[in-house]
Amino acid sequence: MGPSREELLAELGEAGRVHSNAAVMYHAAISARIGLSTVEEKTLDLLQRSGALSAGELGELTGLAPASVSGLIDRLERKGFARRVKDPQDGRRVNVEIDPATNARFAPLFAPFAAQLADLYAEYSDVELAVILDFLHRSARIQREATRALTEQE
Repeated sequence: MGPSREELLAELGEAGRVHSNAAVMYHAAISARIGLSTVEEKTLDLLQRSGALSAGELGELTGLAPASVSGLIDRLERKGFARRVKDPQDGRRVNVEIDPATNARFAPLFAPFAAQLADLYAEYSDVELAVILDFLHRSARIQREATRALTEQE
């Protein structure tokens, strides 16, 4: 007989912490290499995946307070990674977009890791990948909500 549910849950909690630490340390190393904070680097990832976003949308996606988002945008602009642009549909609204050259600066840093992940994914069935994907989506939502709760207490 395999491990009990209690043992599995304990191991899952520990594995989650190990995974979280590995992810934070990886992104800290990437960020340091390119001259950014980890929050700045992850915000660029959001902009790269989502396209231009308003400060409010960035706040929603990051869970950061409005004042923190404004400072974050200022730093990304000052460092040449992002820029404020007028919304094409609403000239009163300002969006933040990633500078097109930013992707070229990051791509070589992420390529080896992305290749290793592709090899790992190949080891799982489609059904297993669907379960992993569901877990990642749901746990990310929980983590964003926890982040928002912490930043609202500031």
